[in-house]
Amino acid sequence: MCRVLRVNRSTYYKFLKHKPSKRELDNQIYRKQILEIYTKANKRLGVKSIKVILQRDYDTKISEGRIYRLMKNMALPKMATVKPKRALKEAQKNSPQNLLKQKFNPDQPNQVWTTDFTYISIGYKKYVYLCAILDLYSRKCIAWKLSHRMDAKLACDTLELALNKRKIEGILLFHSDQGSQFKASEFRKIIDDNNIMHSFSKPGYPYDNAVTEAFFKYLKHRQINRKHYQNIKQVQLDCFEYIENFYNNYNPHTANLGLTPNQKEENYFNAIK
Repeated sequence: MCRVLRVNRSTYYKFLKHKPSKRELDNQIYRKQILEIYTKANKRLGVKSIKVILQRDYDTKISEGRIYRLMKNMALPKMATVKPKRALKEAQKNSPQNLLKQKFNPDQPNQVWTTDFTYISIGYKKYVYLCAILDLYSRKCIAWKLSHRMDAKLACDTLELALNKRKIEGILLFHSDQGSQFKASEFRKIIDDNNIMHSFSKPGYPYDNAVTEAFFKYLKHRQINRKHYQNIKQVQLDCFEYIENFYNNYNPHTANLGLTPNQKEENYFNAIK
């Protein structure tokens, strides 16, 4: 056999007698765990997040470098990354006040909510618009709505959905950009009727709403930019899967020290019972 295969006989017998080392056996286990996470997350997580989930769900503590090498060895494909476009915002004089001032870490839920719009292509020069509201305490997306129009009705419907889901006991600070949708009379009425303090980003300063900007960035990076949509129903299904199943419930968030948004809120409410 060695003659036919042109293999040195000593090499052949060494191969037969070889026993896998502890590191090799460990790597077999780690590959299986990484593949489970990678599959469950639908290829949306990188090395840092996988490291957090390995420790959180499998009690596996290994370095990012080792995870990277194992993933490279497994030839796991990278996700598509198309830079999302930003809608241009018109600068306005006499800007309303920025009350948030980039203080993105409140000490309890329902103190600070942030919102914004993004658009999603459903064909050649056709778009649908997503409005989302985040609670900065846990970074949870507490409400979201899709529409063919980026108008005041979409902003109102999303805010009313959030208010119906959450119990507001103190003063709520609500932060948005200075889009006309958030200054419309019907939107202002909801704000005033619920005694909400409205804070606005400075025109041309996306960093004033950095958390919401990042949420949309990763939504597109991990989910939206990987597909071509034909209608709003397809977008609705993917947004639900990403926001409700993945982002809120599975994704470890760095601002939460590795906890998911749902875990961060659950821990808070359990602690005050």
